[in-house]
Amino acid sequence: FNPRRQKTPGTLKPIQPPDGVWQLVAMDYHGPITPTTQRGNKYIISLTDVLSKFVITKAVRDNTTHTAVRFINEDVISKFGTPRCILTDNGTHFTSTMMDELIKQIGTTHLYS
Repeated sequence: FNPRRQKTPGTLKPIQPPDGVWQLVAMDYHGPITPTTQRGNKYIISLTDVLSKFVITKAVRDNTTHTAVRFINEDVISKFGTPRCILTDNGTHFTSTMMDELIKQIGTTHLYS
């Protein structure tokens, strides 16, 4: 008998498909991308509407919470409105207190993959 040394995997929680556009969006960082741009950008942040596959992307210098919050406010909400639910991974830039405060402020649900 060999004892299991790894953590027991968690249970999967299904995510309901969206009823319409802008109901569920997925957001993530991509990078670091080399070479860095002349402006010092080495990451791309993207937000995708799960139903329509509409994508918003932006080249950014870092992959911090502050950058993600600014992207949501300036490039998503101000131009397209507030999505009902945002799906992200468990990266520290998406699980921080600053991100939680934004989610409460805009009245959106935050799901983790």
